[in-house]
Amino acid sequence: MSSSLSVTTSVTPINELDSLSQYEISRLQDKSNTGLYQLFRKCALAVLNCDSEMDDTREVMRRFENFDIQISQKHRGIQLDLINAPDTAFVDGSIIAGIRENLFSVLRDILYVGDELDLSYSRLQPSQAITNEVFHILRHAHAVRPRAKPNLVVCWGGHSIGREEYLYTKSVGYELGLRGFDICTGCGPGAMKGPMKGATIAHAKQRIAQGRYVGISEPGIIAAESPNPIVNELIIMPDIEKRLEAFVRLGHGVIVFPGGAGTAEEILFILGVLMDEKNGHIPFPLIFTGPASARSYFDSIDQFIRGCLGDDVARFYEIIIDDTAQVARQMKAGIAGVTHHRRKTSESFHFNWPLHVDYDLFQQPFEPTHAHMAALDLHRDQPLHQLAANLRRALSGIVAGNVKESGIHAIEEHGEFELSGDVELMRSLDRLLQQFVEQRRMKLNFARYRPCYRIKH
Repeated sequence: MSSSLSVTTSVTPINELDSLSQYEISRLQDKSNTGLYQLFRKCALAVLNCDSEMDDTREVMRRFENFDIQISQKHRGIQLDLINAPDTAFVDGSIIAGIRENLFSVLRDILYVGDELDLSYSRLQPSQAITNEVFHILRHAHAVRPRAKPNLVVCWGGHSIGREEYLYTKSVGYELGLRGFDICTGCGPGAMKGPMKGATIAHAKQRIAQGRYVGISEPGIIAAESPNPIVNELIIMPDIEKRLEAFVRLGHGVIVFPGGAGTAEEILFILGVLMDEKNGHIPFPLIFTGPASARSYFDSIDQFIRGCLGDDVARFYEIIIDDTAQVARQMKAGIAGVTHHRRKTSESFHFNWPLHVDYDLFQQPFEPTHAHMAALDLHRDQPLHQLAANLRRALSGIVAGNVKESGIHAIEEHGEFELSGDVELMRSLDRLLQQFVEQRRMKLNFARYRPCYRIKH
């Protein structure tokens, strides 16, 4: 639970960012539209507000409207002054070590993207430039490990899941950890926290001292999905599209747990990428899994995907119900195939360079305005991977309307987003979203949920 209590204190970094230039400090404290202060304050608050049961960005900002963060250069290095910070980030007045690390990871990534990263890449094609930007951010965060064999499993799933599903994600993480796999998630609660928690226990049993728990977020969602303190490598990407690309470039396989609109968005992204004929030769293990009680959920997901994108799409994923050890075994076999392929083709272990991510469909940031949502092409007379991209954008807009500050404001000002397209396609999407609502997967605080969308059949 979020606490109404607050703490005012100062913290310093441990391992990195010992010093900053005066220009960098001024940018971080600049409260104008061109400064970094507001972005830094929001992301820092999200990190400090760990274990929160709020997933409404504006509510988080209102609850802690008196929170402030100041940065200064002391004789021993930089110092962050936290004013009225959530007390859940502290134990007996001392900040939790993992939260302290993540706080300075936020500082690192915001500065790097905002001031240091050369985004021009004038000699590259637009798609190559985006992929290089993703690579440079990950490398700067020390997430790219050239000498490590493929063993990073991405786990996707909802932040609003029940206790049984959470324990299942933890058990899958445990089985993965026993087999030496590291975990990468969206860094928040629920299905993003469970696999990491399970893996920590397994890593301890296997005497794996340097287990990786990579959390990838972005400024628009981080306050709604505060990073859990198990994350020991927090990375802030500039937007949701680069966040999704970072998952599939850095990870070697994906496991999908039950979730809501955000999880469906992730599924459509990875399927849209894998369906592109340019990626036909690239192995990428993808497993959907949950406890026995989630069977109907994955039946609905499978039915929706097949109904929208055709039965052939099912060849890209495997559904395993209520068998955590089998999930880990299948992922192990899949990543062995990835390793063999990359050895054979002399491709990088640490970054999936050959994977083609279409610039227009999956790399261009989609702004979920009412006009853009209404204009989405949700008809069948287009290539299937293009339809997957447009459905992904529709779900991205619904996520924004549910939990992101800009989306919530747009809904309050102009009413629900409207989506229209082929009748059967719209009916299928409507059924899926209604099931998310009935299963309480849209938001943490179900009692206050109101649909931010209207689907025209």
